[in-house]
Amino acid sequence: MTDTVHDLVARARAAQAMVCDWSQAHVDRMVAAVGWAVYRREHAEACARLACDETGMGIYADKVLKHRKKTLGTLRDLQGVTTVGLIEEDRSRGLLKFAKPVGVVGALTPVTNASSTICCNGVSVLKGRNAVIFAPHPSAKRTAALTCGYMRAALRQVGAPEDLVQSIAEPSIPTTQELMRAVDLIVATGGAAMVKAAYSSGTPAYGVGAGNSICIVDETADVADAAHKIVQSKTFDNATSCSSENSVVIQETIADEMLKRFAVEGGYLCDPAERERLQRYMWPDGLHLNKQVPGQSATKIAGAAGLAVPDGTRFLLVRGRAIGPEDPFSGEKLSPVLTVWTFGAFAEAIGYVQKLTDYSGRGHSCSIHTTLDDRIRELGLRAPVSRIMVRQPQCYANSGDYVNGMPFSLTLGCGTWGGNIVSENITWKHFINTTWVSLPIEPVVPDEDALFGAHWKEFGQ
Repeated sequence: MTDTVHDLVARARAAQAMVCDWSQAHVDRMVAAVGWAVYRREHAEACARLACDETGMGIYADKVLKHRKKTLGTLRDLQGVTTVGLIEEDRSRGLLKFAKPVGVVGALTPVTNASSTICCNGVSVLKGRNAVIFAPHPSAKRTAALTCGYMRAALRQVGAPEDLVQSIAEPSIPTTQELMRAVDLIVATGGAAMVKAAYSSGTPAYGVGAGNSICIVDETADVADAAHKIVQSKTFDNATSCSSENSVVIQETIADEMLKRFAVEGGYLCDPAERERLQRYMWPDGLHLNKQVPGQSATKIAGAAGLAVPDGTRFLLVRGRAIGPEDPFSGEKLSPVLTVWTFGAFAEAIGYVQKLTDYSGRGHSCSIHTTLDDRIRELGLRAPVSRIMVRQPQCYANSGDYVNGMPFSLTLGCGTWGGNIVSENITWKHFINTTWVSLPIEPVVPDEDALFGAHWKEFGQ
């Protein structure tokens, strides 16, 4: 008989109560054991194989790499981090900060990252001495059970209560809703409807916004390098990542060269008639993405759409026509299909980022391939996104990479632009409560002249 949500939460609370007073050393030993259990190659390969078979999405080798790399990167970020007891002291202001668990976390996980999201969120939640109950997508429930099984075995190995990690065996909308009402904190990684439900549950929640990553390539870019990195990202795991580039905005003087480089990398540019056939297949009702599209190969999508593409085609290219529902290619596609736009002045490129993300993916991310620092800074000032990658493949870089300083995470907040409470990658620090202790200090009295002097000088007192 499948455990009820009430049973899962009761067991989680009992397990969490057993570790809430553990030392940092004890916690770190537990995290290392769980991290190794999901990182070890044979377990990662088993999770990736089952994820491919169960969901029908993505590429096995890429899922192995993502599972292992994101797990190892998250563990690297957790190494040496203090989450027990005194975590900060500011003597000049007389402040002490103490970390406390948040309790039981309900983690909603997506079908596109069926095992890797569980690994990353799981070790981060455990680092804060919490319990976690995963609510997987129904099409990824067996993958979640396998991944959590490895974690539970590792907990037993080091004498930790295995019910610190659980998953719902038969997930459904009602059970997930019940879970969200019963836990202390929700972390929702998935579609907009899921995130909205999390925010409406009455329980504190971290959610993520939709992706629709945009990439700018200007005339100073190394065209071959830019094309290769964009294709790396666009084709990885058949573009199941919310960080996979959906549109590339190319400076008009290098557009032809970029398209040639894309062709060398396995890109196929659809002509107008092929574009229409592809659009009819991908959005049969003109609005909603065909459920048979996400995570499929370019050749499979092309064949289903009635397109004859060359052997070795890795991704499809279409030219953008309009921004908005009248041209669904301007939005997120969750498939190796890339929309091409061109610009003249750099202000026009920024305009594309603003308009495209206004339609889809507001607050998520964009990238730029340029050698001009002033353009990087201008984009940073004006783009309504939470993360901008410079000369990097976005699906590798947004969620943390060894060649950048982004925190490793597969739960990417998109700020108020995307309807989220945070505009950063969700990490261990989001799974602790903090107690501030304030000690008396010498008075620090504001200087009225320093605060108002300029105003007084201009307008008088």
